[in-house]
Amino acid sequence: MNALGEDGLRIVTDDAAYDAYLARASGSKPFHRRAWGDAVSAACGHRTHNLVALRGDQSVGILPLTEIRSLLFGKSLVSSGFAVEGGPLFDDEAALAALDDAAWDIARRAGIAVLEYRGPGRIHPQWQEKATTYAAFVRDIDEDSEENLKAIPRKQRAEVRKSLKLGLEVAIGRDAAALDEHYRIYATSVRNLGTPVFPRALFREMLARFGEDADILTVRKDGEPVASVLSFYHDGTVYPYWGGGVFAARALRANEHMYWMLMEHARERGCTSFDFGRSKVGTGPYSYKKNWGFEPQPLVYEYRLGEGATMPDLNPNSPKFKMMTEMWQRLPLWVANGVGPFIAKNLG
Repeated sequence: MNALGEDGLRIVTDDAAYDAYLARASGSKPFHRRAWGDAVSAACGHRTHNLVALRGDQSVGILPLTEIRSLLFGKSLVSSGFAVEGGPLFDDEAALAALDDAAWDIARRAGIAVLEYRGPGRIHPQWQEKATTYAAFVRDIDEDSEENLKAIPRKQRAEVRKSLKLGLEVAIGRDAAALDEHYRIYATSVRNLGTPVFPRALFREMLARFGEDADILTVRKDGEPVASVLSFYHDGTVYPYWGGGVFAARALRANEHMYWMLMEHARERGCTSFDFGRSKVGTGPYSYKKNWGFEPQPLVYEYRLGEGATMPDLNPNSPKFKMMTEMWQRLPLWVANGVGPFIAKNLG
């Protein structure tokens, strides 16, 4: 890993050098931070590698990697695990090539035949890609609250205004009580969608390691929590990442209230951008984000594959996954919450 390569480049795993590069890199995401990989490793048991390309003593690129091993879904080396983005950041093609070689060497030694980069775009014409499956949704936050409201299309803006008249309460926190409330709502929400829930430890570790750069916003009606979202703050952008609501949330417009109040909270924190996250093209969440006035931007995932390997295809629209989804939706909540984390922790 430390051998000197062409152009005087070498690949190391040095925390200080990694953080120094991240601090000056453009286009970084919270998924590039060591805190992200550390939380995934601590909560789900996956091995992580934070690679740094050095030219002399100067950091010229970084690559966070997560080894995902699943009996159900196979093995892959991902940049970055459990993230929607987080691919390599680099100053030049030589730095990228050195990171690529080091990543493939890790995969080869670990018996992994799939190397996946989630962003930053099409950088390897010779690799296989998914460029039309997912879209990202990002929009500026104005300093003026009224301007942000006006930026929401008319029909969705009307829903937000209605939510402001329903006596909904908002609480923001990072402690164990906030996490318990969030996890209860989130677990219910994803079970209703037919998806296994992540381990509670993943959220706990994220909050602990991100510190003040992560929090939970919960919407309550008459003291009862109905919607909640765990968000990250990075480089002036808020990332609502794990959110959901109970059945009553829809009639109460609690999700509309939650995202609007999060935008207000982020604005007060000094954020200038709202990243609504990834959605699969043609799905309900994709349309919902467009209704908020966010323009979809294609997300490019690239794959270097070993002999005989194929790109992962966890397609929720396939007959196999539709059947699994319908089965999961019928599970009692206590069963789904008991079994789900053992499945979800290996989805990556």
